[in-house]
Amino acid sequence: MKARILVIDDDRSMCDLLQERLEAVDFQVVWRLSAQEGLAVLEEEDFDAVITDLSLEGASGIEICQRCRENRPNVPVIVITGFGDMDRAIDAIRAGASDFISKPVDMTILQHALERSLRDRHLREQIRRLTQREVPRIESFGSLIGTSRAMHVVYDLIRRVAPSDTTVLLSGESGTGKELVARALHELSPRASHRFLGVNCAAMPSELLESELFGHVKGAFTDAKSGRAGLFEQAEGGTLLLDEIGEMALDMQPKLLRVLQERTLRPVGGNSNVAMTARVIAASNRDLEQEVDDRRFREDLFYRLNVVQIHIPPLRARGNDIVLLAEHFLRKFGERTGKTPAGISVEAQRKLLAYDWPGNVRQLENTIERAVALNRGEAIGVEDLPEKIVQFKGWSPTDDLVDLEHTLTLDQIERRQLERVLSRFQGNKTRAAKALGIDRRTLYRKLERYEGGRQGSGRGDAPQDPTPAAEGS
Repeated sequence: MKARILVIDDDRSMCDLLQERLEAVDFQVVWRLSAQEGLAVLEEEDFDAVITDLSLEGASGIEICQRCRENRPNVPVIVITGFGDMDRAIDAIRAGASDFISKPVDMTILQHALERSLRDRHLREQIRRLTQREVPRIESFGSLIGTSRAMHVVYDLIRRVAPSDTTVLLSGESGTGKELVARALHELSPRASHRFLGVNCAAMPSELLESELFGHVKGAFTDAKSGRAGLFEQAEGGTLLLDEIGEMALDMQPKLLRVLQERTLRPVGGNSNVAMTARVIAASNRDLEQEVDDRRFREDLFYRLNVVQIHIPPLRARGNDIVLLAEHFLRKFGERTGKTPAGISVEAQRKLLAYDWPGNVRQLENTIERAVALNRGEAIGVEDLPEKIVQFKGWSPTDDLVDLEHTLTLDQIERRQLERVLSRFQGNKTRAAKALGIDRRTLYRKLERYEGGRQGSGRGDAPQDPTPAAEGS
């Protein structure tokens, strides 16, 4: 489409000349003989650029620049100046002109200035569109919901890694939505037209998991009355999610490692190899680095899986995402049950935001489902929430600073915080150190100082997750 140019000049012969020359190089030209006429047509019609003389009767070219900047900021203005008008030309630039050309007009220079201004306008439009699309509140990304900075980091990693075949390790507490991230990686990849399959590695013993993943041939074991393709084959060309990979038995891990390294597998009881073309995504709510240190997970398998790691933040670290998710679940269960609460009261929102959500998004979903079932008013209120959420009182550092009987020392405050965080993570020192913003060695040194070298009995770092592994991600 030809760029549409408005020429404003009180010299008719100049307007005719500009129209002839510019239309010869594929522009469409409209001209007016006064500033008033030019401004009037500019308000009624769309133009890609304006060329105006600096000296006009009734209004100057500077006023046209100002009016364009106010009302049509995306339309570049090129000013034509007479010899000796350089000071006024600079004033026009300050008023919003994109360029100026001196008389007598060199048509080649004018054409280049016009093309440059139009290119700049096109780039600004592209930036504006991208900004409008990417920067404002992105409330959802696929099936993921959230506007927090932590979730935008996750969205960015998904966008960047999805198009590749790179193996991805998803980490995060139970209930944070690791399977949703895996699905987003699949749906944004070239594999989206193929199958997405998942298996919970904690839900079955290693013998059964081996057959589930690799398949088996007829007669491979007592009940193998026919051959069966495993999940790796079934997910051919697609994506396979290995959920709760940290629960996989040690004797099964080298078999998985061999498949990932060689991109081939052998069905149980088979004599020949089968090509493996599925992309592998692994997920775990355990700290796999700690599992490697404790010799419960193979180091070579960990590095094979951990090419790109995406950490899904816990719900308590996502701020107002809690309310966004609650409103999403409210609509979901409202439609399902036919009950349509008007929303969530301000006081109920405060309670939801104050709670620490040990069960993460899954727990919030259950909470809102319960609230919809119990609700009898116009909006979800505090009375519809579980008592433990209503009565919850989070700890603040000031709780220890305000002591009516005595003032605690900094060491005492630090020790209490260490104890609280360790309790929060069931003694898992790696997760506690991350939450405290320190490394594990620093945490060990502090504990040795406060506990006189006592590190606790048994495996202090083992995450004793009260949530059944079968719940998944």
